[in-house]
Amino acid sequence: MERSGSGRIILHVDMNSFYASVEISYDPTLKGKPLAIAGNVEERKGIIVTCSYEARAKGIKTTMPLWQARKLCPELIVKKPNFERYRRASRAMFDVLREYTDLVEPVSIDEGYMDITHYMNDNPLEIPKIIQERLMDELLLPCSIGVAPNKFLAKMASNMKKPLGITILRKRELSEKLWPLPVAQIHGVGEKTAEKLNTIGIETIHDLANGDTVQLKTLLGINGERLKLRAKGIDNRAVDPESIYEFKSIGNSTTLAKDTTNENEISDVLKKLAHSVMVRMKRKEVLATKIFITIRYGNLKTITRSKKLANPIGDEEEIYELAKQLFFAHWNEDPIRLLGITGQDLVEKDDAVKQLDLFSFENDAKEEPLLSVIDQINQKYGNQLIKRGVKGKQEEDLSSGTSFNKDFLRD
Repeated sequence: MERSGSGRIILHVDMNSFYASVEISYDPTLKGKPLAIAGNVEERKGIIVTCSYEARAKGIKTTMPLWQARKLCPELIVKKPNFERYRRASRAMFDVLREYTDLVEPVSIDEGYMDITHYMNDNPLEIPKIIQERLMDELLLPCSIGVAPNKFLAKMASNMKKPLGITILRKRELSEKLWPLPVAQIHGVGEKTAEKLNTIGIETIHDLANGDTVQLKTLLGINGERLKLRAKGIDNRAVDPESIYEFKSIGNSTTLAKDTTNENEISDVLKKLAHSVMVRMKRKEVLATKIFITIRYGNLKTITRSKKLANPIGDEEEIYELAKQLFFAHWNEDPIRLLGITGQDLVEKDDAVKQLDLFSFENDAKEEPLLSVIDQINQKYGNQLIKRGVKGKQEEDLSSGTSFNKDFLRD
């Protein structure tokens, strides 16, 4: 499906304040009011997941602690995330997009690319307006749309006018619309990368486009060269509907109700996270060859640690034990605010080749009869009816977690 970058018409459809907009579509009385979606609504240390533009006007931002947001805006309306509701709205949104072309590439729950180059008979620049109006009229969901000859420029264009913006960005307009912007605003450059670029005199996107390639590669590796090409408006990536099925990691994180140093509480959270990751990996029929943990302290300092595995794993207990080992090996005993576990470098379960040593062979042999019985029951009465090591109801994700994966589109 790779094709030339010339003459393409690519749209980037980006839903505006998606979670908040979905809540407003279900309860129109919230329209025009400062609304925030936050985890741990009852707790002082809940975190803002997203908020309406009315809330943003009051200075409220994503990841801001709830207590701080309420201080800025006492009349703030706060709701817990309703992820199943957001999944339904996302599916409906992508269904609308696919009515115009089969070349639709979801990149997250609330944004995606469309290639309309060969699918329109009339003026294709009318299509963004039609799509925006339909999403608003039929789903009550606002969006911004970028129109450009490639994915990168379409993404940059959709960010230029929010909410309800439609922005066309042509290559001949880069010097006027794109290059004067601070380098931190380029897609793919975070705060730390921007700081690194500033140290070599790169302050704007224009500076990046004209930067020294060798110097950029020395500073940022291959990503430096890639970012320079993007800044020059070069991006030959195709819009690929199949990319939704490509994923390299499955993980989840949760903000604790309160900062803690209690080892039992920390172990309980790690256990729940391991279970969540196991469930999602099982649903995808994949195993992890690397376990990655995230630790955020009360002062917001965040560290990550990982361990490469000789044998792919997907068992909850194995994930938990490895995550716990990593945590206690690197924890400095300061209070913990957030924990996360991610399975990385995933392999299809059917393709996984296990290098058995004496100990893993003995453990596998012991568990084989039990797993065989469970598989037989699940095949007869439905998947996940019985699961090893789980009591009570099935738990797909921690309710307080805000990590999202594209797997919601395959449910």
